Amino acid sequence: MRTGLLRSVGAATAVYGVVAAYRPDWLARPVGLVDPEGNTHPHTAMALRPLAWRDAASGLAMLLAPRGPALVTATLVRIASDVGDAALFGTGVTGRVRRAAAVATALGWTAVTVAALAASREAGPAAPAGDGDGRAARPV
Repeated sequence: MRTGLLRSVGAATAVYGVVAAYRPDWLARPVGLVDPEGNTHPHTAMALRPLAWRDAASGLAMLLAPRGPALVTATLVRIASDVGDAALFGTGVTGRVRRAAAVATALGWTAVTVAALAASREAGPAAPAGDGDGRAARPV
């Protein structure tokens, strides 16, 4: 299993999640959860932060999980989260264009993550057991 692309998607997701937890406007503005002046209400920010921390945690799991079933599971959690976001945005975001953009963004990340997972599983020589990045495990 090649893990470089999965680890990159995980790192990007983790960084985005941390930034969005600190700046919930990054989540609120694209889906229209701001007032007419473009500000995010404190209650909206509070409600969005768990989504941001979920992204940070799932991205970190993809980055740190050992190669194999743990990494696949972390990736599937990430994919399920993005599909869930697409469903939520598809039913909750107002305005046809904004809704379409929000759904497309969530499904775009889903596609990137699915592609990274598929690429990691391409046929090839088996990598040595180790930490998932091709380095051999050290004896204990």
